Amino acid sequence: MTVLSKNLTRFYSFSQEGAGKLTIHFQDRLDVSNTAPLTKEFNVLLRTHKPDNLVIDLEKLNDLDDYGVSVLVELKRAMGNRRGNFSLTNISEKVNEILSMHRFDVLGRQPISTHKTSSSLFANLGDSVFNIGSEIRFMLTFLGDTCFSFLMFLRRPGGLRFNDMIEKMKHVGLDALPIVGLISFLLGLIMAFMSSVQLQQFGANIYVASLVGISMTRELGPIMTAIIVAGRSGSSFAAEIGTMKISEEVDALYTMNINPNFFLVLPRMFAAFLVMPVLVLFSDLFAIAGGLLVGVTMLDLTVSGYINQTINTLTLFDVFWGVFKSGIFAILISWTGCLRGFQVKGGAAGVGQATTSAVVTSIFLIVLTDSLLVVILRYWNG
Repeated sequence: MTVLSKNLTRFYSFSQEGAGKLTIHFQDRLDVSNTAPLTKEFNVLLRTHKPDNLVIDLEKLNDLDDYGVSVLVELKRAMGNRRGNFSLTNISEKVNEILSMHRFDVLGRQPISTHKTSSSLFANLGDSVFNIGSEIRFMLTFLGDTCFSFLMFLRRPGGLRFNDMIEKMKHVGLDALPIVGLISFLLGLIMAFMSSVQLQQFGANIYVASLVGISMTRELGPIMTAIIVAGRSGSSFAAEIGTMKISEEVDALYTMNINPNFFLVLPRMFAAFLVMPVLVLFSDLFAIAGGLLVGVTMLDLTVSGYINQTINTLTLFDVFWGVFKSGIFAILISWTGCLRGFQVKGGAAGVGQATTSAVVTSIFLIVLTDSLLVVILRYWNG
């Protein structure tokens, strides 16, 4: 028995055969003018009859547009959610051409299974090895490009963007000076206070100046400064280049036959290399000032006595060894930040991941390199 809908009777009718089969007969047209009310009626129709098999009869349908196709797709998706059957019948050549153009056979299709297949241990291990190998390959390639760019600079120094380098020197050095000075001052103060607790027992308060001076100039001054620069500037380098990467500005440099490594990496590396030693010297001075404050106020030392003990303890080698290490740290920080920037994929999330990775990798390389330099210095002096 065919029952006509009270509304929109000129556009469709439906018939029900048995308890589970429902047939909708379309007629005239199915386009933007009637799809909205028809969609509402079909939702009510499916909730009321709850068919297991829905058949769409298109024999009398004369006109079909994009909106009409979307109605059929929704019906197909609704039956898929109900785990029911959906089929089209009596399709004219014109309607079939429109459906083929929209790839109706693919639209609204339910996935075969919603369960993800679990990867095996060996598959995960293989993926990890492959990813590590790809990253090492990219790092070596990037290192080669950096060395080649440096050779280009030696042949043509005028090609370097000195204005950009000066701007980065301001960002890495001058802007970081307050935080470096504050942390170094507090670190020297803490070291002097903690060491004085033990040295006071032996009446060796004066050696607080020696401990603070040697430890800051040789080790803690370069390391703390490098960690601060890695958090401020290394992450900034990664974010800047990563943003340029996802906005295709780096690709534009390739298109204009400009070497992105020479254009973006070298100015940042030179800026960090030139500024970091100066920051370390300031860090040493602020740390000694922190120790001086503790020595004068808590240990009954005079200003001249503390300064003389520091000068007598330190050698030029101690100072320049810390400066030398800071230059190596500067190269590692700037190169790692630029590397992570060039590795960015995707959108804003990729930039955030690159920024975090740049800081973590830089700090790891700083500590690893410092450990190797300590061992080298030990056997060198031994």
